[in-house]
Amino acid sequence: QVRLVQSGGGLVQAGGSLRLSCAASGLNFKIANMAWYRQTPGKERELIAGITSSGSTNYEDSVKGRFTISRDNARNTVYLQMNSLKFEDTADYYCQTRWRQSNFWGRGTQVTVSS
Repeated sequence: QVRLVQSGGGLVQAGGSLRLSCAASGLNFKIANMAWYRQTPGKERELIAGITSSGSTNYEDSVKGRFTISRDNARNTVYLQMNSLKFEDTADYYCQTRWRQSNFWGRGTQVTVSS
């Protein structure tokens, strides 16, 4: 069974930084593509960053240049470094992967940016 265990998040002032972590188990992490999504009340969950098994990355426009997704295959962990945080980054953040034709999600972690 694939498990994604998230850590990090919390409350930060605008302009500050946070790092989210997502530890994966139950899959061959080295060949898995990983992603981070976020969701605010009343809105659909949106993809904000993705990283392929080969390390290629992509970002949603609003986070480009501020957020960095990375992976440590030795630790089966994917990270989201968030810098220059803005009030509008306040959301619940979710780690995601697709493995053997099924989507798996972390439980989510709350990020609150105070203005």
